Amino acid sequence: MPRWKALPEELDPQVREFATQLRRLVDKSGLSIAAVADRTGYSKTSWERYLNGRLLAPKGAIVALAEVTGTNPLHLTTMWELSERAWSRSEMRHDMTMEAIRITQARDALGEFGGDGPGASRPGPGTGAGPGPVASGGWHGPESPAAPPRPPAASPVPPAPPAAPGRGRRRTAIFVTALVAALLVIAGAVLLTDLGGGGDDTAKVAESPPAKPSPTVSELPAGVKCAGDDCTGEDPELMGCGGEFAETATTTKVGTAVVEVRYSETCGVAWARITEAAPGDTVEISSTQGNDEPQTGTVNADKDAYTPMLAVPSAAAAEACATLTTGVEGCTTAGG
Repeated sequence: MPRWKALPEELDPQVREFATQLRRLVDKSGLSIAAVADRTGYSKTSWERYLNGRLLAPKGAIVALAEVTGTNPLHLTTMWELSERAWSRSEMRHDMTMEAIRITQARDALGEFGGDGPGASRPGPGTGAGPGPVASGGWHGPESPAAPPRPPAASPVPPAPPAAPGRGRRRTAIFVTALVAALLVIAGAVLLTDLGGGGDDTAKVAESPPAKPSPTVSELPAGVKCAGDDCTGEDPELMGCGGEFAETATTTKVGTAVVEVRYSETCGVAWARITEAAPGDTVEISSTQGNDEPQTGTVNADKDAYTPMLAVPSAAAAEACATLTTGVEGCTTAGG
């Protein structure tokens, strides 16, 4: 039976109940965490995070666990949806708390430089200052900074006579006319630039096929957080590209270790996974049709590892290689 760690005290009650239920399912199944990881396609490290309340499991992992343990997936996904909302609320409260702390710190810093002291004096009505309280201490805050002392004026300066109504209208009309003229000049320059381009350059642009846009986050399935180049270097499970959205494209044996190319068509990426390996063994994923740097992973005491993701045009373009501590090296065959 797994020996569980205490769940974090700050964990939301709904998330705590869900994590406890997941632990019960694993206990009831009699499977070790390593066995659960092997059968669900999610790593042992990830399942330890899910079951210890440090990370909310993605929906794909919950569905896979339900299949492995023979549990009704409908009930389990309903609990997951409630926990996902509670987890989001907790993150929002944390963000708001941090924002309040930053605002308080900023106000304190501004107060050190812009605040009035308790003995600060205010200019009287004869100094030409505007109306306002003249009590001891004066106004405080960014809307009423303390005015520096000024020498008394030799004679009161009479206020400037108000502008005639007609002059304000004329100024407005002049400003609008100048603004319209400036816009017309800009539009004409843009039009001349477009019409004056060389014919050869235009032909070249027309002949170039449009690049296939990567799907935006709003177009991806629920739980998937990236696609294409945005996924490169990211953890496939944390970004939602694993589980139900991934498959093993190629497998080979290097010594006693099993090396796989994992591919997600949804995310447009691949990563390498190695199992039955020894601590210190390394695995690498690279693309045969791109210039991106390969991504690597190192086996720890769990005897398995996987690399960060790498954007690839297809599963056939991905190649996984392993280097064992015994000196044995090997790669999968790209494209099959």
